[in-house]
Amino acid sequence: MSGFAAFWDLGDAVARAVAVLLLAMSVSAWVVILWKGWTLTRARRGLARALAAFWAAPDLDGGRQALQNFDREAVLLPLLDAATTATGPGTLDAAGKRESRLTRRLRDALHGVIQRLQFGQVLLASIGATAPFVGLFGTVWGIYHALVGMSAGGNLSIEKISGPVGEALIMTAAGLAVAIPAVLAYNIFGKQVGTCEAELEGFAHDLREMLDHD
Repeated sequence: MSGFAAFWDLGDAVARAVAVLLLAMSVSAWVVILWKGWTLTRARRGLARALAAFWAAPDLDGGRQALQNFDREAVLLPLLDAATTATGPGTLDAAGKRESRLTRRLRDALHGVIQRLQFGQVLLASIGATAPFVGLFGTVWGIYHALVGMSAGGNLSIEKISGPVGEALIMTAAGLAVAIPAVLAYNIFGKQVGTCEAELEGFAHDLREMLDHD
C-alpha cells in the first residue's frame, strides 16, 4: 500500500479533508496555469504583430482593421476604442479639456486590460503561500492522530511510530508539490504581464500624442 493510500485509509475526517483541499488547490492552480499560459502567449504575440500593423496603417480605420486582425486577446482595441469614442454633450466628460479626456479614457481602458491580464495571479499567490502550511497541518494532524491511536492501544515503540509518521509526512510533500508550480507560474506570469503592461502604456502614450495633435 502506498504512503498516500495508507494515510487516506488510516486518517480521520480532518486528514482526508486536508488531502481533498490540497487536491482542489492543485487542480485550481494547474487550470489557471494552463489558461494563463495560453492567453498570455497569444497576447504577447498579438501585441508585437498588431502594433507594427497599426502604425503601418494609412489611417485610423486601417489601424483598427489591423488590430482586429492581429489583436486576438483584445488588449489594444479597448485603448483605441476609448481614445476615439465620441463624447456625449452635456456631461462632465465633455466639459473637460480634450487632452484630459483622452488621458482619463486611456487610463481607465489600460487599467481594465491590465486587470484582465492579471486575472488568476491572486489565486496562484494564495495557493503558493498557503499550500505548504496546509500540508504541514495535515502532517501534524496525522502524527497526532496516529499517536493517540497507539497510546490508546498501549503499544508505543519506535517501530510502531515510524510507519504512521512516515505516512503523515506525505502531506508535507504534497503541500510543497502544490505550492512550487504555483509560485513559479506566478513569477513567470508576473514578468510577462509586466512586459505587456509596458507595451500597452507605450501604445497609450503614443496614441494620446497622435490624437492630441490632430
